[in-house]
Amino acid sequence: MDNGIGNNYRPRWQKVLYKDQGVPDNYVDESFLGELKRKETTYELWHVVRESGVVTQQISSICIFVVLFVYMQQELLSPVNLLYLNAGLSLIGYILYDVIDGGQDRRESGRSRLDDVKSTAIFVAFSYGLSPILKTLTDTISTDTIYAMTVFMLLGNLLFHDYVTTETRGRRPVSLCASIFASVCLASRLPTTLHAFATVTVAMQLFALWPELRRKLKVCIPRSQTPLTLLSVIVAFLALVTVSHIAAIIIVFIDLAITFLVPVCLIRLQLFKKNIHGPWDEAVIQH
Repeated sequence: MDNGIGNNYRPRWQKVLYKDQGVPDNYVDESFLGELKRKETTYELWHVVRESGVVTQQISSICIFVVLFVYMQQELLSPVNLLYLNAGLSLIGYILYDVIDGGQDRRESGRSRLDDVKSTAIFVAFSYGLSPILKTLTDTISTDTIYAMTVFMLLGNLLFHDYVTTETRGRRPVSLCASIFASVCLASRLPTTLHAFATVTVAMQLFALWPELRRKLKVCIPRSQTPLTLLSVIVAFLALVTVSHIAAIIIVFIDLAITFLVPVCLIRLQLFKKNIHGPWDEAVIQH
């Protein structure tokens, strides 16, 4: 006996194309827009504040580099003592990196500690041998032009520095080359070739080795980022105070703006986003 219910029954519409549901392929029912999301944001204020620390750390490195140059120019720091300090800190950083990493990078790259020693010896030999050339390379350029180029190169280092922790290293050579060029520019304003050698060595340590250690700490020990940012800011501030109180105050305001003001502006700007999210978005593969 047919009561008529079966003739009017229609199965619930599903978001599939492989099944004939008796409707056109572009048909959607009222449940489709139920998953509509507008102004969806994935940013959290304190997470953005913590992540902004990598920018502050790089600014602190630039400040320390400039202060060390001023110390050598004013003969407050001898290049020999600076080289000893660089060697000690580099050895500590090398051991710390190896302990944190557990030898993973070494196994993946197939390098041994002897290979690292050879690379270090080659860099030191070439840098020391080329120091007379680096010292006189920009000697004929006026001091004002040298300082202007140095400022632009350090800004380029800050702009093109790779702040992510992934293996996308496309911008790292640009940032490193900018910092090395800045060190070569400043080396011509120092009295001896040993000063030039120390300047290039400091640049390599602050802009090549130190960022790699910071990146490894961020990946393996995420909680270390906040103390590391505070330590970098304090060291840079104390170093700048001995050179210029005004510069130290300016850097403090810049650090506060980058760490707190910029994240707040970023979060507030999310309210003006017009992005619409829904079931039509591409599927995200979860690893």
